[in-house]
Amino acid sequence: MAITKLLLREDVDNLGARGEIVKVKAGYARNYLLPRKLAVEATPGNVKQIEAERAALLKKEAKERGTAEAQSSVMKTVHLNFERKVGEHGLLYGSVTAMHIADALKEKGYEVDRRRIHLPEPIKETGDFTVTVRLHREVSVEIPVTVTGEGGAQTANAAAASEPTAPAESTAPATEGGDADAAAE
Repeated sequence: MAITKLLLREDVDNLGARGEIVKVKAGYARNYLLPRKLAVEATPGNVKQIEAERAALLKKEAKERGTAEAQSSVMKTVHLNFERKVGEHGLLYGSVTAMHIADALKEKGYEVDRRRIHLPEPIKETGDFTVTVRLHREVSVEIPVTVTGEGGAQTANAAAASEPTAPAESTAPATEGGDADAAAE
């Protein structure tokens, strides 16, 4: 397997930060990183050029982090609600995905790329959830998300799961004549 040394021009998830020299497979470099201009070959000339740009990069990085922290403090007050069609067991017809969350944030005035929303798997049931939005490599914010059935009502299973444990049903003595249900009410 051919390995290539590249100099990253942008932060790449699970690979490295801007300005780092990384070793990757040649196909990954040729087909993904180089065409998207996320990296350049790690030649001595490119390394010197990046070193010269390092001060500007650090200043840009500090500015991006500052804006991300400011946006994070504002976004802490955001709460998202989704109404979806629900089956009888509290499962949604469809799901709530990162794209739905990004669209809801956009409606509230926050421009967030859907790839920045960390959702391990789409939400497929009613209830309250917490979604992490990575605004910057070092700054993330937790956003509460509530998914309800159409009409704003949660199903019986979801409502029972979100309430504290209910006391055990009373054991009313059964009356003669088969009116056990009437005696329990």
